[in-house]
Amino acid sequence: MLDTRLTEKLGCRYPIVQTAMGWVADPRLVAGSCNAGGFGFLAGATIPADEIERDILRVKELTNQPFGVNFHMYQPNAAEIVEMVIRHGVKAVSYSRSPGPEFIRKLKDAGVVCMPTVGLPKHAIKAVELGADVVTVQGGEGGGHTGAIPTTLLIPQVVDAVGDKVPVVAAGGFKDGRGLLAAMAWGADGIAMGTRFLMTQESPVPRETLQRYIDCSNPGNIVVSKAMDGLPQRMIMNELLTELEKAGALRKLWIALRNGLAFRKHSGATVLGLLKSALAMSRDDDMTAAQAIMSANAPMIIQKAMVEGEPARGVLPSGQVAGVIDELLSCEDLINAIVQEAQQRLALLAVRAAEN
Repeated sequence: MLDTRLTEKLGCRYPIVQTAMGWVADPRLVAGSCNAGGFGFLAGATIPADEIERDILRVKELTNQPFGVNFHMYQPNAAEIVEMVIRHGVKAVSYSRSPGPEFIRKLKDAGVVCMPTVGLPKHAIKAVELGADVVTVQGGEGGGHTGAIPTTLLIPQVVDAVGDKVPVVAAGGFKDGRGLLAAMAWGADGIAMGTRFLMTQESPVPRETLQRYIDCSNPGNIVVSKAMDGLPQRMIMNELLTELEKAGALRKLWIALRNGLAFRKHSGATVLGLLKSALAMSRDDDMTAAQAIMSANAPMIIQKAMVEGEPARGVLPSGQVAGVIDELLSCEDLINAIVQEAQQRLALLAVRAAEN
């Protein structure tokens, strides 16, 4: 029952994907997910190319299972990452904004599985037209940039749109075996989880920040805001988000420029490269200058919380599912629990069907 088109395509035991959360999806978490039978994606959109290569090699030291790398087309080192993925035999890439037909063609020619994340059926159709091998679709309950359509409505729509062509992976609000079984009932080939893996024992998130996630016991307090970059993002409400919500245009521009300079120093990107990324985003997504700069350097804002352990000074991307998670399992215990519960629930459904 748990052998699906997704497991066949990715070469993993179970149809459970660990998403590439910036500053969170590091080699230890990716290897932990893969060794437990899932498929992990390494975060490649937040670090310099040489560090990405180091992390790829580190994952290979920690697991002999296939894994993936995440990036987006606007980062200055996108071409380097594509070459690196191919050179090191990485199984798959994930991305939100399409890396363009030339990159996709190059990746597919090398046998790399292309796996974009989308939020609408029309985006899924376009992704498949561009060459996607698998489509991950995130419902509104998901963390980070997200849409307004609930997972329960969105997944069947995307399955109807492209499910006959490629495997569909459901994301947004998943944490257990009941969710996996529900997603498969909707026609998906598996589930992807970010927040649930962020809240595991292998997660590199500092305890001070992780405590904010644990303490957030009400899914209603994990809100969608456009304050950071003009695009809807789901985050745990904290001090910085409150400041951004109240800030005027000039204040937001100052915050954007301050963080942009910090990101340039960390990533090795030039000022020109950062501006080009911001301009490309503003042109394609109809953002203001401040929003585009904030989006281009959002990793630095997230880093404050996820790396430096200052949850009040960074943002806390999170799916609503954080509000119903109260224990930090290991990746192995988490995936085993999901698989066992899905099998038990399926067996119970079979008994009920037989009785009727």
